[in-house]
Amino acid sequence: MVTRLDKKTRRKKRRRRILLLFIFLIIIALAGCAVFQYYSGTKQAGEDGFKKENYEFHGKKDANGKINFLLLGVDQRKNEKSRTDSMIVAQYDPKNKKVKLISLMRDMFVEIPGYKNYKLNTAFFLGGPELLRQTIKQNFNLDVQYYVMVNFKGFEKIVDTLAPNGIEINVKEEMSKNIGVTLHPGLQRLNGKELLGYARYRHDAKGDFGRVERQQEVIQALKDEVLSVNGFAKAPKLLGTIEPYIQTNMDTSDAIALVSEFLLKRPKDIETLTVPVQGAYQNGYVSYDGAVLEIDKEKNQQAIEDFLNGNSSTANSLNP
Repeated sequence: MVTRLDKKTRRKKRRRRILLLFIFLIIIALAGCAVFQYYSGTKQAGEDGFKKENYEFHGKKDANGKINFLLLGVDQRKNEKSRTDSMIVAQYDPKNKKVKLISLMRDMFVEIPGYKNYKLNTAFFLGGPELLRQTIKQNFNLDVQYYVMVNFKGFEKIVDTLAPNGIEINVKEEMSKNIGVTLHPGLQRLNGKELLGYARYRHDAKGDFGRVERQQEVIQALKDEVLSVNGFAKAPKLLGTIEPYIQTNMDTSDAIALVSEFLLKRPKDIETLTVPVQGAYQNGYVSYDGAVLEIDKEKNQQAIEDFLNGNSSTANSLNP
């Protein structure tokens, strides 16, 4: 006979598992939003929480049962429209137990429905997550079902809550310019502020592409921590820490259905792709938009299709 206490215990376990999966997705977005320009003296609206808005979003379900998320790191400044400088499409494939991440470079010069061409991150500024979804669909033939939006100030807080002793990272060179901290070379444990600086740093030979590589490295490190026993135990506290900094169109029933798949078919690794891919862009300049990446749409669309269908030679795995 199932007692009321047993039912309560099962419900509590189910909620905790849902929190873990949701936090896993948020961690990806948080790591992505760490590429933002660090605040310098100007108070951010997000420092005291997310100024949440009612966004329309008409995401589509994938016909093959895969689940696509648009993960957005949003720079929310007081008295200004929000901007997003971090855009990642995350796909979970329950059948093949795989998670794939596509990092979209913000400076790609693209067609924005209803507007003239701009950098990709301008789409969010002009029309929120729905216009950005439409823009990604039009330029890359890639649609998403859900969005998860994170204010970047949550990054430091979640790292310090999840790992009070820091996250282990091998810093390859001296880093200090415009990141708010000074990092020295070597294997070390970084706290939230230091990890934010590490993911933001772009003053190496690879520029923004190097920054995306570090962002993906941070995602792996945080993924390992959040899916550990330690992360499981801290799930309720982590969600409480994250909640003021997130916004999503995923409701509870969607989360329950997703977590059931996730727990039964836990992903083995995470593969990543950075778009534009090598050989499918060139540097350019537009008078009204500055330095841009001029992309070959067909080549990048094909690279994305190959990556998501398991035919890509440009994918990277986040597991050793």
